[in-house]
Order: sequence, then C-alpha cells, then structure tokens
Amino acid sequence: MKLLIIEDEVLLNQTMVDFLTAAGYLCESVSTYMAALEKIELYDYDCIILDIMLPGGSGLDLLKILKKDRKTDGVIIISAQGALEDKIAGIEMGADDYLSKPFHLSELSVRIAAIIRRKSFHGQALIQIGNIQIDTQGKSVKINEQLVELTQKEYQLLVFLTVNKNRIVSKNAIAQHLWGDDMDLADNYDFIYSHIKNLRKKIMALGGEDSIKSIYGEGYKLQAN
Repeated sequence: MKLLIIEDEVLLNQTMVDFLTAAGYLCESVSTYMAALEKIELYDYDCIILDIMLPGGSGLDLLKILKKDRKTDGVIIISAQGALEDKIAGIEMGADDYLSKPFHLSELSVRIAAIIRRKSFHGQALIQIGNIQIDTQGKSVKINEQLVELTQKEYQLLVFLTVNKNRIVSKNAIAQHLWGDDMDLADNYDFIYSHIKNLRKKIMALGGEDSIKSIYGEGYKLQAN
C-alpha cells in the first residue's frame, strides 16, 4: 500500500515516514504545496496524509484538486489542535478523516488501515480469494488455513492484485505502486517477474490456486470469482 505524506515540519514528516515504513507501507513524502501538487497530479495513492498549512499554499486547495479530478485516494487531514473550521471544511470537501496535532503515530496507522479497508475491501479485514485468505490487519496470508511466509513486497503485490482482481494490471502500475519513485532507477521490469514467480510458487506449494495470470504484452491479472 502506497502513502503520500504532505507535511512541512521536517521532524514530524520523517517520523511518520519511519514509523509507517516500518509498518509495511511504501511512503513518499513532500513538504511544500508545489511538490505535493506535482505528486498528486502524476501518481495515485492508497492514502494521503495532508497537512493544511503548507509553504506555497493550502492543503485544502490540494484536496479540492483531488476531488475535482475524481481521485479516489483516501485523505487524512492533519492540522493544529483546535482548528475546528479546518476540520469541518476538510470533511465537507471529501476528506476521509481528521487528526489534530499532536497525535500518536499508532493512531494514525490504525486510521490509515481503516480507510484502506473501507475503500478497497468494503471494510472487511479478512479477504477470501479462492483458497487464499488475506488478513489486512495482521498483514498475513493463509493458503488452505496454512500460514504462507511472504516478503513485504510479495504481500503488497498480492494485495494490489487482489484490489484489482479480474483486471489487467500493467507492469508500470505495479512498479509505481510497490516502488514509487525508486522505479525510475530500474532499467526494466525483470524484478516484477521475479516477485510474481516467487509469489505464485509459494501459493502453489501450499495447494493454492494458480490464479495469477500473465497477460502477454500487457501485465498481470488475478483471476477470481
């Protein structure tokens, strides 16, 4: 799951990145209005943590752009404690949640997970695809009730394919979702093939269905009823 953190306080920004990265998220971060605008116009995110007061502009204006462009990214607004008008304005404009500073990072993580579950999995924590069960809270996967050991990227890849089940997902979309800006360092997409191969091997080793299909010249699809 890919997050964008928009926060101009350097220490808070880095603290959120460190905590949420350790929690298994792919985090990108910016600290100014213009840098944030470039990100949201170029990329999609599972959730955006959005500060309202930014150098160069307002986070509420970024929220307006997201909604005008019909973006489906989840949005959590963070702002100074007691800024009731900001909270009301943000929620009315379509933000999913609001946190007042200072806040506990564990609470932020829980709220992010809740938004992602609501938007991608209709609020369900346990997702069943054939004989594959994904626990989005525990970030674990079982095949026929047996726990399968996946790397962080393999887990994220499986969840991304599940969110887009029965749809072809391009290699570029996978790369952007799992590696973010780092994908620009890659000369090709061989690393995606390796992750797909390892994921399929682990699933099938425990009797799971071979439901991840390679679509020649286009990408991959998780085929499910």
